[in-house]
Amino acid sequence: MRSKFVIAAMAGLLFSGTAFAQAAPDPYAPPPVSPQNILNLDLSTGGRVKIQLRPDKAPYSVERIKTLVRRHFYDGLIFHRVIEGFMAQGGDPKGTGEGGSDLPDLKGEFSDLPHVRGVMAMGRAQSPDSANSQFFIMLQPNLGLDGNYTAVGRVLSGMEYVDALEKGEPPANPSKIVHMSIQSDDDGQPPAAFVPPPPAPAAAVVAPTKKEARKAAKEAKKALRAGQRTDAAVNAVSGDESVATPQ
Repeated sequence: MRSKFVIAAMAGLLFSGTAFAQAAPDPYAPPPVSPQNILNLDLSTGGRVKIQLRPDKAPYSVERIKTLVRRHFYDGLIFHRVIEGFMAQGGDPKGTGEGGSDLPDLKGEFSDLPHVRGVMAMGRAQSPDSANSQFFIMLQPNLGLDGNYTAVGRVLSGMEYVDALEKGEPPANPSKIVHMSIQSDDDGQPPAAFVPPPPAPAAAVVAPTKKEARKAAKEAKKALRAGQRTDAAVNAVSGDESVATPQ
């Protein structure tokens, strides 16, 4: 009877542990797909690319894209830099890689999202806080970009139309963005209001212990006496024996 109870208890623990492991959230799993965060990218290569935007990782950059999409800013722009096996870059009204919108540049929102195939990220200049309107879509993984560029989403479907973009820097006959839209707008839903994320919590300030405070005060006095002796010696050489106050 006792052995049966032990076996039953062990089975219960195993089952509960399995259930807990199944219930544990995946920190890299995207949130549920919402029409408010689906970007539709219609390309001249013949089809629609659907991208899940990630405001949970880059709220201000995602909001910038939505703002420009609703202005029809991207419609008709070319992919001016498409490198085989690397990425495809667009979103520049000049078509040269040197342009942007009339809105201010964005601060970098670097996250734990890896730059794998299909990831969409913000293009920028040398400064990490210089992203504006340009973006790129990864054709192949390049984890060396992680922590240096703001990833804003990932392709859900239609990657074949990204693969078909004309290659070159710049391409001889560049492919174009025919139209960009947000799925919820296409469905007739009102845009969701942008809610800025809460500020990061301030680092906790740890007060020194009494022992540490006494030690620090003693070391400060010692340093001050040493400094005064040095100043007196310097002033004596110059003919002034008074202790100068450090400036």
